[in-house]
Amino acid sequence: MIKLIALDVDGTLTNGQIVYSDSGLEIKCFNVKDGLALSSAIKLGYKIVFITGRKSEIVKRRAKELGITECYSGISNKVEILEELCKKYDLGRDEIAFMGDDLNDYSAMKFSGLSGAPKDAAYEILGISNFISEKNGGEGAVREFIEHIMKKEKLWEKVVERYINIGGTN
Repeated sequence: MIKLIALDVDGTLTNGQIVYSDSGLEIKCFNVKDGLALSSAIKLGYKIVFITGRKSEIVKRRAKELGITECYSGISNKVEILEELCKKYDLGRDEIAFMGDDLNDYSAMKFSGLSGAPKDAAYEILGISNFISEKNGGEGAVREFIEHIMKKEKLWEKVVERYINIGGTN
């Protein structure tokens, strides 16, 4: 059973583009469908972690908005973070899912019990992925990955029921 879902950010939660304004403002686009799935997973007890190679205040802000308390940025060795998380939460590798899109995610994906990738991930990443989304990074690939995990564990129905019953008479 998956207990922790770790995600790369650029190219996975975003489309991988980084836009800079003349004033130096950095802009990234996140998909709201990914956000709903992430916040729903947290409510069901999953630990969600962002692990990204770049340092970015935008990523920290997005994590905070979603209720994600562990956001690691500027990380070159993502496996070290996963090993620390295994110790911290007393998890086995088979209880970790990791989604990434490029070569710097390779070792973290091999380390994890379940690996996923957006459909536009690097060829080498697609080759080792247990799950390949029908969506590109930043276009709902993370949502598909989380749904896949929750459906496999018979939990997605709880998420759907929660939203169906909001404002309803049931």
